[in-house]
Amino acid sequence: MSKSIEVHLSVEMQEALTLHVAHIGKEGKGTIVFLHGFPEIWYTWRHQMLAMAEAGYRAIAPDCRGYGLSEQPKGEGNNKWEDLVDDLLAILDILHIPKAFIVGKDFGAIPAYDFALSNPDRVSGVVTLGIPFSPQGFGLDLIPKGFYIWRWREPGRAENDFGRFDVKTVIRKIYILFSGSELPIAEEGQEIMELVETTTPLPSWFTEDDLQAYADLYEKSGFTYPLQMPYRSIDKMKNNVDPKVKAPAMLIMGEKDYCLKFPGMEDYIRGGMIKHFVPNLEVVFMPEGTHFVHEQSPGEVNKLIIDFINNHVSEA
Repeated sequence: MSKSIEVHLSVEMQEALTLHVAHIGKEGKGTIVFLHGFPEIWYTWRHQMLAMAEAGYRAIAPDCRGYGLSEQPKGEGNNKWEDLVDDLLAILDILHIPKAFIVGKDFGAIPAYDFALSNPDRVSGVVTLGIPFSPQGFGLDLIPKGFYIWRWREPGRAENDFGRFDVKTVIRKIYILFSGSELPIAEEGQEIMELVETTTPLPSWFTEDDLQAYADLYEKSGFTYPLQMPYRSIDKMKNNVDPKVKAPAMLIMGEKDYCLKFPGMEDYIRGGMIKHFVPNLEVVFMPEGTHFVHEQSPGEVNKLIIDFINNHVSEA
């Protein structure tokens, strides 16, 4: 599947950082930029990129700085969420893209919306999967300390946990774990990797070839920087008091996505509070969808994204 993506670009950033960007299609109808989450890389968007190109759009998907084939910044502890917004702006400028639709999944939703707030003239619309825009955050502090986010924020703990296995097994376990509908929480004395037996089969929609594609790229990048961004940079997020995202937007949520069990998240979305911050928002719930709904049900997700973009491309 990855061989069907036509071009891989290296984008030189001002800070002498080279980002890897996968690319397919022509600019004819417009450009769509895909931002991945964890434990993903550009490859997570393989189904969407091919579909967007077939629909007449240019699709690009960077490996986030420090992930996959993108270079890692020097030094630890200097990671800022604003870097991801700056990276997106630099990619658009270097590739001479005046305006784009931004699609973000998991932590990729954060720079997608932040970019729409800080550079509204460069954004035609925003689509996010799995994570809604919320400047107020959710009550994660109400979740037990065995929650995977708390465990992975501890310096060295995840590295020691992951280090007991090869990279491919770590990716396998995380994909299985994050495909569940329950919050990943370890008991006292238990590590996150122990929540999944090594013999547990992969989800039916995620093949061994897919797993190998992820493993190959994480063999290069390792997990140390990806653990810094996002998990150990959460407290560095800067939130506006009462932001308004003016761009057309769509949120796609799987009803079996464990993130819906973050305290207050489902009420925030279904109760409509989210539209205070994103007034022009369409929300779609997919009944069988998990945290990886774009890989699990690519046909449905592709149609949702293409229909949304087609409806707003004239406005762009």
